[in-house]
Amino acid sequence: MKMHRGVRAGVAAAAAAAVVVLAGCSAAPPPLVPTHSADTGALREAVNARDIMDHLEALQDVADANGGHRAAGSSGYEESARYVEEQLRAAGYNPVRQHFTYRDDGEEVETFNILAETGGSDEHVIVVGGHLDSVRRGPGINDNASGVGAILETALRMADSGTEPANKVRFAFWGGEEEGLNGSQHYVDELSGSETRQHAVYLNLDMVASPNGVRFVHDGDGSTFGDNAPNGSDEIEDVFVDYFADRGLEVLPTPFEDGDSDYTAFVKAGIPAGGLFTGDAGTKSGAEVQDFGGEAGVAYDICYHESCDTIENVDTDLLEEMADALAHATIAFATATPAED
Repeated sequence: MKMHRGVRAGVAAAAAAAVVVLAGCSAAPPPLVPTHSADTGALREAVNARDIMDHLEALQDVADANGGHRAAGSSGYEESARYVEEQLRAAGYNPVRQHFTYRDDGEEVETFNILAETGGSDEHVIVVGGHLDSVRRGPGINDNASGVGAILETALRMADSGTEPANKVRFAFWGGEEEGLNGSQHYVDELSGSETRQHAVYLNLDMVASPNGVRFVHDGDGSTFGDNAPNGSDEIEDVFVDYFADRGLEVLPTPFEDGDSDYTAFVKAGIPAGGLFTGDAGTKSGAEVQDFGGEAGVAYDICYHESCDTIENVDTDLLEEMADALAHATIAFATATPAED
């Protein structure tokens, strides 16, 4: 995750295009109606914290071997990317690197996103994304190997199941997030107007295993924070909220904060967005402790952007809950149908 946030409550075509998005330049298609009743039990059962932790341990090993971090443009990022690509290829995907450059403290950084997709119609593309890079001060295991691990495991288990979704699902692992959301912004900037309109949903996972965490869901309908989220974002919030409610698990809304995570470029482009988050440097309240446990007056993640954001800095129960919710939402939108005009 890029900034401190005190929260309270055809891949090849995409990689090659060079048209800057002008959000709202033409009418967007009706939002997708997610399949709330979709049978996601098999995928959720297959996606488990034990296997996700294997990915996190691999990324910890990468950081340990590369100066203690996995920052964009570094050898640690390259090795992290190779690990993700190898996992995806072994499952039958064809991951593609989307290269870009940006400037950080006057230096040009060369890095890339990783994109891999399922079959299905590209008239309604579902993007599931999280940033792969860490800050230079630490290995970034909660921020954001946790999100990467949940996304990667969802992709792998979907491939194992042989599921052929009606709508294409594109799994995205963003580079350069920590220095300005560069990877996700580049991806959106490279979409043509028609490609932008084909992007039906963006699901973001950024920090989903905070050791003193809360189950936060982005406020897609604006009922709590008044966000101007694109039409259809409310459906994403509903899918997550309903999923947790069915399991007797409390959630709280969290705002879309401009410049805070990779949903920003999608929201500005008018693409429905949502996702999950368990907290960063913000302080946990007493009221939150009543519903979620943990310790009041302490940060959700005391190791946020620090060297102690290691494999020991993970709540595995929370990680599994959030990963299962992602698996459910991914299938709900992969099997969704367009709303009637």
